[in-house]
Amino acid sequence: MNTLDELRVVRVTSTADTLKVDFDDGRSVELPLIWYPRLYRATPAQRDNYVLMGRGFSVHWPELDEDLSAKSLALGKPSVEFLKARRKHEVAT
Repeated sequence: MNTLDELRVVRVTSTADTLKVDFDDGRSVELPLIWYPRLYRATPAQRDNYVLMGRGFSVHWPELDEDLSAKSLALGKPSVEFLKARRKHEVAT
């Protein structure tokens, strides 16, 4: 079994609500798409246009200027952009 630092992405798919990531050791995660605002606002075609970087250690969406590491995806970490927006909203309310 791979450690998190060795884990590699082999495929990314999405629906209107979820981002599904498949890893080289057979694991998959489904994450809320809203956690990744650039991907959430993108068209399905833009979300499908990704490149596996470093043999799958990260995923890059060239049209969206979005990069996510295999490790952060496996850990289910929301994007920094999402966390900042959520904190800003919490402070305002």
